[in-house]
Amino acid sequence: MAEQSFNGIILKGIGGFYYVEAAGAVYECKARGVFRKKRITPLAGDRVQITVTDDGAENTIDEIFERKNFLKRPPVANIESLIIVVSTVSPRPSTFVIDKLIAVAECKNIEPIVVFTKADLESAQKLFDIYKLAGIACAMVSNKTGEGVEEVRSLLSGKICAFTGNSGVGKTSLLNALDPALSLATGEISEKLGRGRHTTRQAELFKTCDGYIVDTPGFSALDLEKDQVIRKDELAECFREFRPYLGSCRFSTCSHTCDKGCRIMQAVEDGEISRSRHNSYVEMYQAAKELKEWEL
Repeated sequence: MAEQSFNGIILKGIGGFYYVEAAGAVYECKARGVFRKKRITPLAGDRVQITVTDDGAENTIDEIFERKNFLKRPPVANIESLIIVVSTVSPRPSTFVIDKLIAVAECKNIEPIVVFTKADLESAQKLFDIYKLAGIACAMVSNKTGEGVEEVRSLLSGKICAFTGNSGVGKTSLLNALDPALSLATGEISEKLGRGRHTTRQAELFKTCDGYIVDTPGFSALDLEKDQVIRKDELAECFREFRPYLGSCRFSTCSHTCDKGCRIMQAVEDGEISRSRHNSYVEMYQAAKELKEWEL
């Protein structure tokens, strides 16, 4: 029996079988027993080495390459960008929720991108300016007119991206505008597997925009918050606009919340850091102080 070895990426896993895109095709594979012994579960997004047989009966995943990151809920690896979809109108945006999602993404080594939808109904310029000042990639779109969709497409190009946002923000409409085939593919697979909408935690990659989008029904801000607890001593690093000032405060124990001689608080006063971003940091810091060791 002839065998070939390829490097590829896991698109999805169902019932112990994994579907790996490699060498221009998709192969159904089983993971070798060594992973089970090491308590390693292959995830969608994993870069892997596989062995493929002529008849496809014994295709195996032989190696899982080092992960850049991974999420527990939904189970997915190597996400490069988190697209935080925010509506300018109903539902109203919360800067605290946006900032918490950005902090979790930063902690996970995932690039955050904020996309403001319904720009035809109300301007997102004030919010846009807050996040551009922080050095976060942003875009404003109208799913009705198509304004901004091409810009979002360029931000996604060549990456593995996951989308998150509250119900009603226009996430589905944005995905359809980016690639009309996405909704068709998602619907077909959901029907084939008998999956109920918003009930699965199974992650799956779809090829689009010269990269992949993670299909994660029910993926919410709460999932990310539960998945990643940020310690108070690590929090400032998760606000990228704070980083140039870290180590410059009067006291080495500065919490950057109310301390005298705080360089970050001075930057807020000088307009170099957004006040709303600093307010979110203070609220998150106070919550992190209350965490018990077992929660960490």
